Amino acid sequence: MPVAVASLHDWDTDPQNSRLRNSAEDWAEAFRIVRAETERRAAPLSPEDQVVQSMPDASPTKWHRAHTTWFFEQFLLKAFAPGYREYDERFAFLFNSYYVAAGPRHARPERGLVTRPNAAEVAAYRAHVDQAVAQLIADADAATMEKIAPIVEIGLHHEQQHQELLLTDLLHAFAQNPTNPAYDAKWQGPVVHSGGEFIELSAGIQEAGHAGDGFCFDNELPRHRVLLQDVRIGRHLISNGEWLEFMADGGYAAPALWLSNGWDVVQAESWDAPGYWRKIDGAWFGLTLAGLKAIDPAAPVCHVSYYEADAFARWAGKHLPTEFEWEIAARSGALDDAFGVVWQWTRSAYLPYPGYRAAEGALGEYNGKFMVNQMVLRGSSLATPEGHARATYRNFFYPPARWQFSGLRLADYGLA
Repeated sequence: MPVAVASLHDWDTDPQNSRLRNSAEDWAEAFRIVRAETERRAAPLSPEDQVVQSMPDASPTKWHRAHTTWFFEQFLLKAFAPGYREYDERFAFLFNSYYVAAGPRHARPERGLVTRPNAAEVAAYRAHVDQAVAQLIADADAATMEKIAPIVEIGLHHEQQHQELLLTDLLHAFAQNPTNPAYDAKWQGPVVHSGGEFIELSAGIQEAGHAGDGFCFDNELPRHRVLLQDVRIGRHLISNGEWLEFMADGGYAAPALWLSNGWDVVQAESWDAPGYWRKIDGAWFGLTLAGLKAIDPAAPVCHVSYYEADAFARWAGKHLPTEFEWEIAARSGALDDAFGVVWQWTRSAYLPYPGYRAAEGALGEYNGKFMVNQMVLRGSSLATPEGHARATYRNFFYPPARWQFSGLRLADYGLA
């Protein structure tokens, strides 16, 4: 499988405690492992594969490799490595993403037009920065290590996010190719549970958000109280078989099931099935990382948008859970396949928690400025690196997005 990944579980990354509980050698090893995982994911790809940008929301593999390198160069080496010389001063413009405070940047929809530097030059850039980071960590005294460890830490988790995007963006690019190429012909999806059981959550006040036992992004803070209603949450993910029933019942042709904006997208994009599904000689197939495969009715449905998930829930006479219902159920261990299969849409808008404050400076632009017009997904997917998932993690995308490995489970408020 192409997504067996390095984990950060072995390092103490508690944001409330000193990073000095991890030695410099620990951080050097964590850096080496995560950086190597990015290259492992890119290794099966040709230079041509790495330059393609199939839509404005996706980025080329080469760009992901360079951007994550720029992150360490910009926020770690330039600030803390005495005498460090940029590999190429032009790269800051090419490979900055949305950090306005860090300077001007190349337009996101035009990343696929940048054929130079080529993939080999990006590899050399990565090697240059990797060597400099390794030297910085090796030379750091205790005071310096205390300053740089938080930046190394967030940089590693940032890179893991891009490791997932590398695969999702690549699959979207391959989906535009009529030959249906495979990233890894031996790839197999995770084994999942099935069934229609629901688990019950009782009404009451609960706490949600990160509790301080490990790394988290700022959008998972602060921990706060939430009020839950009596609710039942599906123990299992919605399957392809259930989705086929929705399709057979005219789900994509029933405007009453859809939010107005969602119906507009269905009409404009001629949606009649999840993303990457193809009907061939009367049978449904889907493009996967292993190429075109027959749809397995028992597998969880994947590559559906929020609009589709919401319409399915209406058709089923149910709802999508809120992100807090999902978090509390997952924290109890009651949800099957909560992690490592598909991200799961919730009906919660991506908004700041009460008391949220973004950090000052460019790194404060990481999450806070995106807290509008998007919906929260919880869990993780088959493309998520090991050690990068937790019950409080808040992923977020726009409602029409379905190039991610995204699915759903249902909620029911009709308790007897």
